[in-house]
Amino acid sequence: MLQLSGRILITGANGHLGRLLIARLGALTGDGKAPVIRALVRSERAAQQVRSVPTTTPTEVLVGDYTDETFMAEAVAGCDGVVHLVGIIKEGRSSSYRAAHEDTCEVLARVAAGQPGVRRIVYLSIFGSHPESSNPCLASKGRAESIMLRGQVPTTVIRVPMVLGPDDFASAALRGRARAKVVALVRGGASIEQPIDAVDVASAIIGALRSSDRESISVDLGGPERLSHRELVLRAADQYGNRPRVVPVPLALVRGLAAVLERSTDDPPITRAMLEILQHDDRIDQAAGCERLGVRLTPLSETLRRYVGPGSETHG
Repeated sequence: MLQLSGRILITGANGHLGRLLIARLGALTGDGKAPVIRALVRSERAAQQVRSVPTTTPTEVLVGDYTDETFMAEAVAGCDGVVHLVGIIKEGRSSSYRAAHEDTCEVLARVAAGQPGVRRIVYLSIFGSHPESSNPCLASKGRAESIMLRGQVPTTVIRVPMVLGPDDFASAALRGRARAKVVALVRGGASIEQPIDAVDVASAIIGALRSSDRESISVDLGGPERLSHRELVLRAADQYGNRPRVVPVPLALVRGLAAVLERSTDDPPITRAMLEILQHDDRIDQAAGCERLGVRLTPLSETLRRYVGPGSETHG
């Protein structure tokens, strides 16, 4: 495994995982120093979020368009590794899967091929992604994966299910259900989930960046436990000594509501494609991915205590 002491580019760096990754990269020391981080974001507001991350290593923040080839070429120049975190699970009228996934990957693959110093790209994807998926998000992600894996720069694609981390949407939603007296769950929470700690995802990304392999690979990585969404909610509720009553909601009803919202609003809170992803069963054999990337998974009980239990709102 290589030491990381060069320059690492992170796209979508203002997201919850991006900021966590910046903090963890900043805590590394290789050959006496941590890597320099170059963070890419789309707006000055996002840039301020990145600048607020506590880290002892220099962080260069660039604001621009991920599909602008000139901007991306300048951003990639001088970097040893690239982490591509850009992606969406919900389309709106101002955002599309094609633009967020395939377009950004096409540009990144082209500009990285022209930079001989780039050793590896790490692309974060969604478990279940495949170019021929019937789900438009998973199909788009699958096509984006293919673009990166066919590129000239060795790439590691890491596919993950639900990620629980500090201050993110999934943790906040689970925390709200854990505190409630009555919880309405689609299909009664029958979907199978394998949530993974954000720290473990960051560790996997760092492990991929350290790899000296010259091949492109795909890795599926899930959490240490596989359980139904209902069981996950009840496990989270245990953190508060609570036992909510679960009310099943028919999938057809929620799908119909999502269809109405897609037609009537510019930015619907849920879409049919997003609903399918949330209802997708996660059955991941994580052993191979953990061994390949050098990850020791955090126990689910610790993840829930850290990000969902009492006091977790202030966890940083």
